[in-house]
Amino acid sequence: MSKTQPICQTSQLTKFKEYYLTEQPNLRNYTMIILGLNTALRIGDILNITWDMVYDFKNRQYRPHLFLTEQKTGKKAIIALNKPVKTVLEMLHQVQMPQPDSYLFAGQKNKSCPISRFQAYRIIKKAAAYACLPEHVSCHSLRKTFGYHAWKNGTPPALLMDIFNHSSYQITKRYLCIEQDDKDDVFRRINL
Repeated sequence: MSKTQPICQTSQLTKFKEYYLTEQPNLRNYTMIILGLNTALRIGDILNITWDMVYDFKNRQYRPHLFLTEQKTGKKAIIALNKPVKTVLEMLHQVQMPQPDSYLFAGQKNKSCPISRFQAYRIIKKAAAYACLPEHVSCHSLRKTFGYHAWKNGTPPALLMDIFNHSSYQITKRYLCIEQDDKDDVFRRINL
């Protein structure tokens, strides 16, 4: 059985992110990747985001937070929309000229529905192949990549557990995909 992996190497992550921006330009797909990498949401929750969830049409400004109820857990999530997310949303907004109830990731044939999870998977796999990533990269890799890089940048695992709405620390540890190299780094940095 395969195990979904995060994208750990920054050079591969950069290439992965830029695929739909430079190689095969598609702003919707690029936005999905950036949103997934920066929000730690599951793909089902990402696909169901509508424009009024991220943009205040009355005041003509992006919302500081995304509020939603996670499909899998039923738990409330409040996610700060960071600069990369707002930047890509601005780009997509200019192209789509959306209505408040329209989906960010609407299908090309049926704009009243979001793209399917399988279509999202194909989008991720194309960018992953371009970035020469291992075969175990999927939609869930976006969520795991967020956790891995947050952890590497010093975010305490207990905080990540809360962000992911995990019920146990063991689940969060698996998400972080801590390898022997990561453990070795700890020992190398300690010079008592």
